[in-house]
Amino acid sequence: MTTLFEQYRLGELLLPNRVVMAPMSRVRAAAGGLATPSMATYYAQRATAGLIVSEGVQPSLIGQANPGTPGLYDDAQVASWRPVTAAVHANGGRVFAQIMHGGRVGHPDTTGMLPVGPSAVAATGEVFTPTSPQPAPVPRALETAEVPEHARSYAEAARRAVEAGFDGVELHGANGYLISQFLSSAANLRTDRYGGSVANRIRFAVEATAATVDAIGAARTGIRLSPGGTFWGAEESDVPELYAALLDELAGLGLAYVHLEATSPDEVLTGLRRAWPGTLIMNPVLPLGPKQTDRAAADRWLGLGADLISFGRAFIANPDLVERLRTGVPIAPVDEATYFQGGDAGYLTYPAYVHTA
Repeated sequence: MTTLFEQYRLGELLLPNRVVMAPMSRVRAAAGGLATPSMATYYAQRATAGLIVSEGVQPSLIGQANPGTPGLYDDAQVASWRPVTAAVHANGGRVFAQIMHGGRVGHPDTTGMLPVGPSAVAATGEVFTPTSPQPAPVPRALETAEVPEHARSYAEAARRAVEAGFDGVELHGANGYLISQFLSSAANLRTDRYGGSVANRIRFAVEATAATVDAIGAARTGIRLSPGGTFWGAEESDVPELYAALLDELAGLGLAYVHLEATSPDEVLTGLRRAWPGTLIMNPVLPLGPKQTDRAAADRWLGLGADLISFGRAFIANPDLVERLRTGVPIAPVDEATYFQGGDAGYLTYPAYVHTA
């Protein structure tokens, strides 16, 4: 049986194990969306993962969802990321940048602009702003002629990611952000070529992914999806049909991987595993749900056909997570109060496991 600790060939990369560090927002970027020396230390500490996927990185100012998140849309941001990727590589790691356009999940107090989305329908819930959480605003619906520009923004950020030393990128097509909004029958009420039918609702995801492949190559491009997820109110109808159609279109692009979240029943997810001919990364538990991914959940999904397993919260408090999984030593708990508070406490202060005689 396949184990977490076997090597795996991902595009041009040879991963030393099948453990992936999932993307997690930690909102520690400097003003202007710049990566910081603390971020370099944070990712380098976790470089024993087979693959690291970074926190979400906005491809444009209007694509920024939360304050304190990094960008990849100007030269200063590219330069700020180079010490981060160099630190990961110096520690023997591999790292992809997750490109995340927030779409309607954003606020003028954060960016100075009204967020945009497929339709003028507000996200469900409150969004973070520099002062306090506030109700999600009604976004400006994109005109048909504007949509390709936002699809291309993923590709432009991907080019900058490669310039910054990343090994590749993951398009954030999950969790209620822009790609997910276009897939959603609740957030996307369009009547043009980007809305309505399944074929139309997947069009934006396919165009953004194809543009990224053209920009940096298929072997450097992955996408994360949350089939059936309801994050930020981006609910979807016809989930099996929708995602089967999407994967069928993406299969022709030869992507490095698809990264699925456990947001649908097993029978739906295993059906998508059978439909996807390439590498599958599986996040076996509901993001921010009551359970964290553990060795048992990882082994179960390896048995169900996943190639790689992503771990999120466990990596926050366990920079040596791979070794802890390998040896069976306890997984340290995480202090949730430090997820988004800024600073190095709860960021760089979790130690590796110390063996005692």
